[in-house]
Amino acid sequence: MEKTVEKIKCLIIGSGKEAYLSVIYAAIAKMNPVFYPFKDETCLVNNIQESDFLNYNKGILESQIIIQLQNEAKRFDAQIRDGLVTKVNFSDDVRKVWINNNIELHCDTVIISTALSPKYLELPSEQYYLKKGIGVSTCVVCHGFFYRNQEVVIMGTGDSACEEALYLSLLCKKVTLLVKSIRIRASKNLIRRIRKAENITLLKYHEILEVLGDGEVVTGVKARNKITMKIFDIPATGFFLSMGHEPNTTIFKEYLALDKNGYIVTISSSSKTNINGVFVARGTIDHVCCKSITPKNTGSIAVIDAERYLAKKG
Repeated sequence: MEKTVEKIKCLIIGSGKEAYLSVIYAAIAKMNPVFYPFKDETCLVNNIQESDFLNYNKGILESQIIIQLQNEAKRFDAQIRDGLVTKVNFSDDVRKVWINNNIELHCDTVIISTALSPKYLELPSEQYYLKKGIGVSTCVVCHGFFYRNQEVVIMGTGDSACEEALYLSLLCKKVTLLVKSIRIRASKNLIRRIRKAENITLLKYHEILEVLGDGEVVTGVKARNKITMKIFDIPATGFFLSMGHEPNTTIFKEYLALDKNGYIVTISSSSKTNINGVFVARGTIDHVCCKSITPKNTGSIAVIDAERYLAKKG
């Protein structure tokens, strides 16, 4: 097979809303951006309603937002291409990226916007309702509103799970917080507030065996007490996971500096990495910035840094 090499001024690698916003900003700045996903986006985008992104206060499907952003990017002549990023090489002055292992790109600048992947229980029933976009979510802020005055279950531990359970308690009739361990890894103040909330039930040392439903909507979860081994059902129309996130940075670890959790380390408060010409959008460098409101505020930072880099190169 003949080797294919293409020179790119600005390559954007990523998925989701923040990546497409970066593409739009780069296109408006006349940087001739080319976008390639790093994973199959059908596996990453759920048909879940968003209520707090770009003023869609009546709710809109996440997949519909992606389509609108794609169309907007194309309107500014950005290239949205098919194919997956399978390998990179940032070891010399030419930043090389391979698409489907056979198309080689030589890039003046690379913007990484691969964001984060939430951790799941990987139960078949959980994944089924997650893909349907009904009843299973990893974002309380995005989707909690849709369960107003209903009963929900949240699985997780630590400060984030407690904070999200408290947030849900303001919206929902009943919140059941399940913790897999015997103790909660959260601040004493948060634990005290959890115990004080009248509509929050805390179940420690429990696990979820199955997400229950009728094939269309979630009706509850099947849980097990890890001490008594008793199995029981908890009625709920919504199941939230708050077990943390993982950065999608494995493909870059040979070349970019990563912290102990796999997040890309940047120089000072910029989007610059340890490799000249390689920049990172916020969601890939900061575990705090993983909500859908983040792209509105930070989607252009990497583009601005990349534009200044190109200007200096002439």
